[in-house]
Amino acid sequence: MEDDAPVIYGLEFQARALTPQTAETDAIRFLVGTQSLRYDNQIHIIDFDDENNIINKNVLLHQVGEIWHISTSPADKGVLATCYNKTSDTKVMTCAAVWRMPKELESGSHESPDDSSSNTQTLELLCHLDNTAHGNMACVMWEPMGDGKKIISLADNNILLWDLQESSAKAVLSSSAALEGKGQLKFTSGRWSPHHNCSQIATANDTTVRGWDIRSMRQIYCIENAHGQLVRDLDFNPNKQYYLASCGDDCKVKFWDTRNVTEPVKTLEEHSHWVWNVRYNHSHDQLILTGSSDSRVILSNMVSISSEPFGHMVDDDELSDQEDQHQEEKIKEPLQDSVIATYEEHEDSVYAVEWSSADPWLFASLSYDGRLVINRVPRALKYHILL
Repeated sequence: MEDDAPVIYGLEFQARALTPQTAETDAIRFLVGTQSLRYDNQIHIIDFDDENNIINKNVLLHQVGEIWHISTSPADKGVLATCYNKTSDTKVMTCAAVWRMPKELESGSHESPDDSSSNTQTLELLCHLDNTAHGNMACVMWEPMGDGKKIISLADNNILLWDLQESSAKAVLSSSAALEGKGQLKFTSGRWSPHHNCSQIATANDTTVRGWDIRSMRQIYCIENAHGQLVRDLDFNPNKQYYLASCGDDCKVKFWDTRNVTEPVKTLEEHSHWVWNVRYNHSHDQLILTGSSDSRVILSNMVSISSEPFGHMVDDDELSDQEDQHQEEKIKEPLQDSVIATYEEHEDSVYAVEWSSADPWLFASLSYDGRLVINRVPRALKYHILL
């Protein structure tokens, strides 16, 4: 019996890094990275058993420093990357590395592990993404449809494309690009587009969003002043190429068509503080999750700009035909955009929201105090979308 009630898991440390295990499509699994200055940091592997509504966890030691960002290989369940703080000679650097988890933890387990702390295991270091020449790492992105061998890291004002070789034990820098210009040029985040044969990425720096072709490492579009303040996060619509969402410190979430970047297609203004995270649902792209320093998670139904604006899949050719038939169009009005639900289980800034890779109706949110909440899309809406 599935229940709409949230399931809450508390970590003993502060945390801001969350990712679904992308290569795992059977079990509902999330990875959380901690930020502790005094103790060894950890990665918590959270397996959600949706039949019994319980969480099983395994803890891996991440002994190199506070985790700022975490991402998982799309092809190998056991491989992940972290960006973490490393202190050397009173200087703090944010570095990045690729790791492998112990073999027996690669797949989602449904046994309840005993809660003794003796079963803590350590990550195996596969390779460092050497950033000594490039600055602080902001994030690591895996090629979405790839074999897990191509990754991009953003370091200060550099885009670095890496090839992982020898079962990911070696990372070779295959190409790079740098932001040119005045002022503090630092990337805050980026996303790899699943469209165009995975040849494009989008990056955020300051108030600007840029698109890049990674074959030529050249800029292909630029949205100056995409937000009134710092842009925090980006995400591509998985089912509709050219559509990109951004969010930032102006409390707004904006949706862009990258073919015409003069104006956003839509703007959401539901949060009352910085918006840290925006995520499209992988299967039903009208469902948008956002997390904010206002301690709230908001689930919105942006159906008018989804691939199903009339309740069914529409391709661009069909739309242009429909414009010729204005009369018919009036009968088939697009559905209305709305906020579906506001989730208030957090008491601290929500730094991350992520959809499950295995269950399109389930998502997790993480606040800085180490609270992880697993929630479901309201059942009424789920059936409305499906039926």
